Amino acid sequence: MPAQVIPEKIIQGVGFVQKNTISQFSLRRLEEKVAIITGGAKGIGEAAVRLFVKHGAKVVIADIADAAGIALANSLAPSAAYVHCDVSSEEDIEMLINKTISLFGKLDILFNNAGILGNQSKRKSIIDFDAGEFDRVMQVNVRGAALGMKHAAKVMVPGRSGCIISTASVAGFMGGLGPHAYTASKHAIIGLTKNTACELGRYGIRVNCISPFGVATSMLINAWRSCEVDEECTDLEATGYDHKEAEKMEEFVRGLANLKGVTLKAKDVAEAALYLASEESKYISGHNLVVDGGFTSSINCVGL
Repeated sequence: MPAQVIPEKIIQGVGFVQKNTISQFSLRRLEEKVAIITGGAKGIGEAAVRLFVKHGAKVVIADIADAAGIALANSLAPSAAYVHCDVSSEEDIEMLINKTISLFGKLDILFNNAGILGNQSKRKSIIDFDAGEFDRVMQVNVRGAALGMKHAAKVMVPGRSGCIISTASVAGFMGGLGPHAYTASKHAIIGLTKNTACELGRYGIRVNCISPFGVATSMLINAWRSCEVDEECTDLEATGYDHKEAEKMEEFVRGLANLKGVTLKAKDVAEAALYLASEESKYISGHNLVVDGGFTSSINCVGL
């Protein structure tokens, strides 16, 4: 059956942009919402920023990559603003929340997406455990998420509503998928999500996380190219985004995933975040949404 054509006058009356058919309409799922996305300047964070703005949200981009963050905010103004924020600093997190309230009057959504990979290139034995490396990864990934939850909750609890999302990983869902520090940090985020959801549910605040498989972001490509990840080397700014390396990584991930014929992109993780941030998931809390092409549920398939 052909799609129903709606008269242009009716379309204009209800505020739709597309004019041809019902199937072309895309509802703005975050209309009048205000969101913070940490680690929002690049990669998964950037994809989420663009998608949230497209769906009507006002977004504060929080990151330490100032040049990229400012450029992204300028391209999306007035729906986006950039705030420099080191998520491991409580002072920075508190300032971020206050700045968001000052700019947009409220906070509906916090997407704790900022994180570091740590040293992915040398998967050292636990016998060679590096305490400094472990502390650094936990400071950003876990402390950062916990501080975000703390200060977001402070402004969400009085209004008895809100949504907190964090980026975990398949490495936090099962063992053997990353170095010890990174794996421990992502397991901690899943546990923190569930515990915080238990507490904040009584205030109507939903708390969830997303566990993606490998996404070919510049940060991950750089880490896998034997780069010692530190503050000066967290992406491919010096050399540009390496599309050939990205294709190699995507091919590797496709080979491991159970679901064939599709490639995991940053936008796919952003779409998962959009779902968890929207009213479509209004009864979902304490959930870890795994975006992995069936990898973690099928790795032990025998004879199927």
